[in-house]
Amino acid sequence: MKIGLFFGSFNPMHVGHKIIASYLAEFSDLEKVLFVVSPQNPLKQKKTLLDQNHRLQIIRAEVEDNPKLAVSDVEFSMPQPSYTIDTLVRLKEKYPEHEYAIIMGADNLQNFHKWKNYEEILANYSVYVYPRHGYEVEGSHENIHLIDGVPQMEISASFIRNSIKEGKDVSYLMTEKAWKYTDEMNFYK
Repeated sequence: MKIGLFFGSFNPMHVGHKIIASYLAEFSDLEKVLFVVSPQNPLKQKKTLLDQNHRLQIIRAEVEDNPKLAVSDVEFSMPQPSYTIDTLVRLKEKYPEHEYAIIMGADNLQNFHKWKNYEEILANYSVYVYPRHGYEVEGSHENIHLIDGVPQMEISASFIRNSIKEGKDVSYLMTEKAWKYTDEMNFYK
């Protein structure tokens, strides 16, 4: 099975995340998209990060009815911060029968050269890049695939967190179950 790995903090999950994952699961050669919840991204600060188990539970509830979408806590038992290459090695050891590809936005591709062992990742895995406003995909590599047609939305998790803190209604920017859980638990307020 060819599985796309959508890494992120998902702090919180929003409609943009689900649209991207759903689009790739339906309109690319990926058979499944796995949300890989990162306890801590090495390029981000941890101070505003919601507990990893809450983020996992929100996504699990959101994707439970879609057999083409799933969520993983593989990085929870790994040293932090999490590095993609280490996660790829762990997944390949645990599930050698699967082929893995990385999903990232064009904005993340700009910093890809800063990732630990990025050359090894690029040599051994496909990278599916979805467009982001203001970011061009420059240069080419046989394993980098620009996925056209992915709906582009200008939604960020930080905008959602700040808006919730200010008492704004952002229920329309989040998936239904993610919003309900976040609101009931008074997260980001």
